[in-house]
Amino acid sequence: MRRVLLLRHTAVAAHHRGICYGQRDVGLGAEGFRAARELARAVPAESFQIIMASPLRRARWLGGLLARGGKRALVVEPSLAERDFGRWEGMGWDAVWAVEGDSMNGVLDAPDRYRPGGGETTAELGRRALAWFEALPADGSVLAVAHGGPIGALAGMLRGEAPRGWLAHVPREGEGLLIEHPAGAAPVISPWSARR
Repeated sequence: MRRVLLLRHTAVAAHHRGICYGQRDVGLGAEGFRAARELARAVPAESFQIIMASPLRRARWLGGLLARGGKRALVVEPSLAERDFGRWEGMGWDAVWAVEGDSMNGVLDAPDRYRPGGGETTAELGRRALAWFEALPADGSVLAVAHGGPIGALAGMLRGEAPRGWLAHVPREGEGLLIEHPAGAAPVISPWSARR
């Protein structure tokens, strides 16, 4: 059985809040570093055969802590990076709305055509996340630190949902999804939190 625990990175620095940062390499804030250290102590990293992280430092930092705790090498995986928002990156969401208005709904209503800020379509994000998952060993365990976009997209793709439903699968910072995929059967997707 393929078993994957996908964690969302912890909180970025406060001055990045309210900003579209996408693939910009923004760092964690003090709260995010503290939460990452606590999470690394709570996750049984040694029980996973492979530990991966997005190349973006807000995910890679937690990935490094988990890899050291699990005595594994960290595999940096570009497919786990957040969505590419193109020219929107670095703009406040209010500023994006002022420029784009209702056309922003294309992210969900035209997932094959609408490129937010000229970046990645929603369909491309979903295909990227699914291709990563399908390339994992069919019988193994993987612990991966990623971002809300690819995590929600993967869960939605695995459940056969339209993109509007993907948002419900985006975990809070520092939480995640556990995906258990027996051979020949549909995957079981469960919310995961160290707080349980």
